[in-house]
Amino acid sequence: MNFRRTAAATGLLALSLALSACGGSAGDGESSATAGGGATGAATTGIVTVNGTEPQNPLLPAHTNETGGGRVINQLFAGLVYYDAEGGIHNEVAESIESEDGQNYTVTLKDGWTFSDGSPVTANSFVDAWNYGALLSNAQNSSYFFESIEGFSYDEDSELTGLEVVDDLTFTIKLNQPEADFPLRLGYNAFYPLPEVAFEDIEAFGENPIGNGPYKLASDSAWQHNVRVDLVPNETYIGGRAPQNGGVSVVFYTQEDSAYADLLSGNLDVMRTIPNSAITTFEDELAGRSVNQPSASIQVLTVPEYLPEWSGEAGNLRRQAISHAINREQITEVVFNGTRTPARDFTSPVIAGWTDSVPGNEVLDYDADLAKELWAQADAIEPWGDRVFTISTNTDSDHQVWVDAVNNGIRNTLGIQAEINAFPTFAEFLDARDNKAVPGIFRAGWQGDYPSLANFLAPIYTTDAGSNDGDYNSPEFDALMREGNAAPSVEEATAKYLEAQQVLFRDLPGLPLWYQNATGGWAETVDNVVFGWDSEPLLFQVTKSE
Repeated sequence: MNFRRTAAATGLLALSLALSACGGSAGDGESSATAGGGATGAATTGIVTVNGTEPQNPLLPAHTNETGGGRVINQLFAGLVYYDAEGGIHNEVAESIESEDGQNYTVTLKDGWTFSDGSPVTANSFVDAWNYGALLSNAQNSSYFFESIEGFSYDEDSELTGLEVVDDLTFTIKLNQPEADFPLRLGYNAFYPLPEVAFEDIEAFGENPIGNGPYKLASDSAWQHNVRVDLVPNETYIGGRAPQNGGVSVVFYTQEDSAYADLLSGNLDVMRTIPNSAITTFEDELAGRSVNQPSASIQVLTVPEYLPEWSGEAGNLRRQAISHAINREQITEVVFNGTRTPARDFTSPVIAGWTDSVPGNEVLDYDADLAKELWAQADAIEPWGDRVFTISTNTDSDHQVWVDAVNNGIRNTLGIQAEINAFPTFAEFLDARDNKAVPGIFRAGWQGDYPSLANFLAPIYTTDAGSNDGDYNSPEFDALMREGNAAPSVEEATAKYLEAQQVLFRDLPGLPLWYQNATGGWAETVDNVVFGWDSEPLLFQVTKSE
């Protein structure tokens, strides 16, 4: 693929030096690859509108792990580092992040940072936020991300003893073991800081958060649930993502076709995902105001380990049969007009170290005869009977179209009943998934949190990880991931992640479907629109005149 990205550092020392050297002045790290005409210059005063969905949870950094909330919270907060359009890493609040052994880190913060209420951003702002996010009793969705830090426990509440405040601008991190890509993770929202006021009433704070990012809420009532959230520039922000517009309004849509109609009419400025109904026409209709480029996103079908029909030898044979019954090539061409690429692994081709030659990935090949044979073998062990095969999804997006195509292929190939189990909204689907209230396989997507192969593996498939929604449990996989994390270089870590993927192809806790391109567009109302490595538009760069 021809999407250019900045490669991850080749070793711990190189990465440490890069983080120490990155500047944090306004404009640092902005991509030179702009689109839509015009040059990035002085901020304009127009309010940029972008499509979104109602956040599933309160807007707390360590609790937000879905795109609806993420699109908002990443504008409200700034972390130690941030990622540019190509996945390159740049210091933001951090002056330096240094380590001699990959296990013990010293973080020095830049002086002068404040939250939007004027309170200072200090070492305690990070340490207190991370400790809150890690406590099991606080039930934060991303608590898993603190697992590497000494003191973390899955069994009981415990303090992250590996965190120590040295002074207002310095703190240290001690990991349980050296981890090659730990600094890469620190731009993810789980690692954002929190002001002292957050802990006075965390529930109220989640409804009206105070951050240190490029934007802040326009008012105390700026989050209109199921309607929109309005953001304005944060005048206290001093980092490299200075807003070039008068604010951002994230408008929540229940149908992507409605958002696209608003985009064409100029009533919506930026749209992240083009609906299937326009997938063959959008590049002509938007006349140079669109993007179609590879991104760090993958679509998967997750197999719930807690359902008996997918367990044991029969269950594994059925997983293989289902995978071979899916014609990925046909669906990506017919349904998606080539804006998706059939998956060859569990990660993403835009991440350094990716390969299409993982042993065992032949299970992703379409083979109707083999699918029937495997299904028959499973039936001989444990009959399927009159069960109905289902894929659960939400219907307030375009996913229903491809789920229907997948279901039809499975029905026709295997001769079984196959139906969509539909939820009206994304939030309802997520709640049912989290409460194990889905009756069968369900769709799942992953958009990279940080540019590392491990990010597509550990949070989803490691035992008890925050996004392990299928309840997969493999000590062998877990051990390989730990070995990869502890490797002395990114290359050696990548080799272990390759071994870990072989375990996944054997067990099939999920069925990789395709890699998703960033397909988006913008109206004539805006300029300087760039979509990043993770398919998200860099909203701070967008310019709009009133």
